[in-house]
This record gives sequence, structure tokens and C-alpha cells, in this order.
Amino acid sequence: FGKMHSRGLIVAMCAVAAEAFSPSSFMGLRTSSVPAAVSKGNVVGGGAGLSGLRMQDLDKGNDLTAVGRRNLEDLEGKWSKVGVLGGSKGVGKEIVKLLSGMGVEVKALVRSEEAKKELDAMPGVSAMIGDALEATDVCSALNGCDAAISTLGGNQETQKVDYTGNMNMIENAGIIGVTRMILVTSVGTGDSKEALPDSAYTAMESFLTQKTKAENLLLKYYTNTDYTIIRPGGLKSEPATGKAILTEDKKAAGSVTREDVADLCIQALYSKSASQKVLTCVDPSQSDKDAPEAFSL
Repeated sequence: FGKMHSRGLIVAMCAVAAEAFSPSSFMGLRTSSVPAAVSKGNVVGGGAGLSGLRMQDLDKGNDLTAVGRRNLEDLEGKWSKVGVLGGSKGVGKEIVKLLSGMGVEVKALVRSEEAKKELDAMPGVSAMIGDALEATDVCSALNGCDAAISTLGGNQETQKVDYTGNMNMIENAGIIGVTRMILVTSVGTGDSKEALPDSAYTAMESFLTQKTKAENLLLKYYTNTDYTIIRPGGLKSEPATGKAILTEDKKAAGSVTREDVADLCIQALYSKSASQKVLTCVDPSQSDKDAPEAFSL
């Protein structure tokens, strides 16, 4: 990395670390519209693959059990309710939009009346006010959900949400019936530390340490959980390119739009192959480096 490239990456990656403290959203799918699978070809490895997908397009014919869900050929999911924590802005908000556009009923946990009003205006979305740092609020938001996505991230004053907020989801999810979990962290956490130049890692170390603790909690103590950890590169607030990928390459780094990350998070949610995987999310079209090998959803 050159000095200018490194400086740009630090700015973009800090956006990942500080993404959306508002413990914003927990969302639920209608029990009456529970999908069993999506036909082959509807979920692919690139971004922007879900824009035309709606819940009524999904196969509603099969009941789901802990064993039966793993026997699905394509998507693991028919989940009657999906919770998204961190959905008042950033990647989390893009996830809320996509789920709403798919016809998914959404229940959101937010910190402000303003965020509640904005999310309530989306089709199928209802919001409740609470705090992800309070386990009781997270439990209330997750109650009745059987899948959850967290995009929680803090700023200089609220960085403990990177661990504590995610911990409240991880530790309580199974108790109240959550069977699938997506945890969105960042490039630079855990065994992806070497993906960042030293200057970028140092600038974000406090955030990355907390995110790593959340990952380790899930990886070491909840080994039977049906999870996927997604580590985005530097986040950009631009329209989706549709060219972002997920990869198992721990040294992959670069930029990616929030819209593309959201799209791939939902694809991973419904992907059997993504279960118990730790994946980096980057956009090779935004880099002059050789593209890492894409993980096939």
C-alpha cells in the first residue's frame, strides 16, 4: 500500500468499524409466508442478486425442522421471522430495505423516535425503541424470531456495542429460538488482521478488538450455532455495482458498497453452503489487485 492508498483505506475501513451504533433493527417474517427454498439460480455469488426476489416466489410447501432445514438443496431457509440488529443506517438499513422489498415483515429495534418513524414507513416494517446494550431489549426484539442479522458497530464513545451488543444477541439467540445468525464485523478482525496495513489496523484497533471478541464468542462457545460471519472491506455509500463477492481468503481487502454488502448478507442468510463460514466481502472491480477466489453461495 502506498501512503495515499493506505490513508484512503483507513478512512473507508473506519466507516466499517463505526457502522451504525443504533441497535436498530430486529425484524420478523410473517409466519404465514414462510419460505422453504429458492429455486437454483436465484442466489449467486455476486452482489445485487436479490432485487427481483419476493417471499411469494419461495417454495412454501415444506415444513422445516432442525434436521430438515439442512437437507434443503439450495436455501436453508424458511424462517418465519428474521431479526436485524443495527438497521437504522448503513449496511443494516440496506438490509431492512431489501427484506422489505422481498415482502418480508420486519420488526426493528431502534434507539430514537426518528429512526422508528423512518423504518415504520417501509412496507411490512414495524419498529420498537430499545437498546442493544440491554440484554432484555435484545431478547424482547428477538422473541419469536428464528433468524437474526447483526451489523452493530460503535463510535469512539459507544464502541463497546461492537462486543456487548453482539454478545447480547449471540448468548440469547438460541434460548429464544433463533436458528440462523449472520454476524457482520470487518476486515481486520480475527485471522484477517494481516489483510490491513499496520497503519490502518492501528487506527481501528479499539473497534477491531471488540469485534474480534464477538467473533470469538460465537466461534469458540457456540459451535453448534448455524452462523455466518461476514467481514466487509472499506464501506462506500454508492450504488451497488453487483460485482462484490464473498471469499474465504483471509488476506483479501479493499472497498465495497453498503448496498452490495447488504445484498450478499441476505444471500448468505439463505445459503446452505455459507453455514458456519467466516467470509470476507470485497468488490474486485474497486481494486487493481488480482481478485480473490469467490465463495460460491
